[in-house]
Amino acid sequence: MTAQISETSYADPRLDGSLHGLFLRGLALSADRECFRVDGHGTTYAEAHRAALALAGAVADACGGAPRTVAVLGSKSGGAYTGLLAALYLGARAVPLHPDFPAARNRAVLEASRTDAVIADERGVAAYEAIGRPDLPLVAAEQPLSGEPLKEPRAVRPEDTAYILFTSGSTGRPKGVPTTHRAADSYFRTLRGRYDFGLGDAFTQTFDLTFDCAMFDLFCAWGAGARVVPLPMRAYRALPEFLAEERITVWFSTPAAIALARRSGALAPGALDGLRWSLFAGEPLHRHDAEDWRAAAPHSTVENLYGPTELTVTVTAHRLSQATPDERYLGGVVPIGPVHASLDHVLLAPDGSTDGDEGELCITGPQMFDGYLDPAENEGRFLDHDGRRWYRTGDRVRRWPDGEIGYLGRADDQVQVQGWRVELSEVGHAVRALDGVEDAVAVAVPRAGSHELVAFYTGRPTESPLLARELIAELPRAMVPRLLVHLAEFPMNANRKIDRSALRSRALTLLDSGRARS
Repeated sequence: MTAQISETSYADPRLDGSLHGLFLRGLALSADRECFRVDGHGTTYAEAHRAALALAGAVADACGGAPRTVAVLGSKSGGAYTGLLAALYLGARAVPLHPDFPAARNRAVLEASRTDAVIADERGVAAYEAIGRPDLPLVAAEQPLSGEPLKEPRAVRPEDTAYILFTSGSTGRPKGVPTTHRAADSYFRTLRGRYDFGLGDAFTQTFDLTFDCAMFDLFCAWGAGARVVPLPMRAYRALPEFLAEERITVWFSTPAAIALARRSGALAPGALDGLRWSLFAGEPLHRHDAEDWRAAAPHSTVENLYGPTELTVTVTAHRLSQATPDERYLGGVVPIGPVHASLDHVLLAPDGSTDGDEGELCITGPQMFDGYLDPAENEGRFLDHDGRRWYRTGDRVRRWPDGEIGYLGRADDQVQVQGWRVELSEVGHAVRALDGVEDAVAVAVPRAGSHELVAFYTGRPTESPLLARELIAELPRAMVPRLLVHLAEFPMNANRKIDRSALRSRALTLLDSGRARS
């Protein structure tokens, strides 16, 4: 059974404002164009739509009705993309899972989200058995399906949850962050007013579906009738060639990707001249990295985006410009830009006041989530102020009179070392400024009621004591790391962010082994 595709089929006002309505908009604009291209194989909007309807029907058949929550166990694959669409078409809450995450974590997510069924791509099917939930129906997206395809995407209410992403929790359990269709609609309306994405664009996807920035790639592209191209790690070995071959015009990644590109020689001036937009988010973007990228992509507008998952992907954007005063690059970090006009913000000072221009960034507005899946996780995460509820980001910022915001670091980035209050981001910045150092991250390890600092860096290997002596000229002794450890590259988590937890574990091992500078 094949669903009839026509533009009028998707003029249903019940689908306006839904997340999957953005894909249907792309379908109406360019049914015969590719919506994604994976490993050289393209899939058109019409083909993906039919596959999603078939998957949705198979899930409904396996569940014996309409599932409320559907997990998508897959990576950046056609099966994962159509699986996400199928979950949305069912009007269900989509819960992305990564096949490479520990089975225990994925099992905890399935239980916390009360998942009714699992859609899996090829890698997901292989990982499913280890999760240990044989009671949940499994639908393999890339195998023959049973049941009748869904006739049409189901309508949803604005307050319905579109997807749930799980972030790290302070208790050791992942925290579920539900995002409603209303929040997503507000976000993507803001983006449509900012960017000129169109039919001819091709977006990279460097993020896995468990990272909220993946939603930016997919639904910005699909809402414009453009296509998405997952970026395999091997592409970094010949990045200019890959981007040119795939006719990529929109790049989006964490800043860590810049170092990967630099090591492969991809940042030669003009090497990435096909890009129109270059966007970075997820971690602080350092000025020298941003400027190197802009030189390699001279026709590209470079932006630094910022936002926690709880506020629907991103809430600020700074456009790189020669006109930005040097003093706004706090610690060498590119400003994060003004807050979106659709949102309100205040800066919470340590004394509880909100009338200053430095403090913890708190935001409210239509992109804010209603609370964690487990209400117990809400404690301490919200501010009641001025008759409204604000989300506390945990990030310290500085604001200038024109509304531009600079990033100072995490509120929990501050540690005590021998009685000194030490900002880890400041230590990292100082190490990064040393001759031969490309990038650096400082971590703190608890020791006897205080902390010991260890810095990891990439670039030219140098003896730790030599680097420490250079730092003594720049930093108080309490801020000089006990160890400065060279790495060929930083460990990355599945979302291509620097894995600070792995660095802390390594620092603890090194300190416990007795290795220290003299």
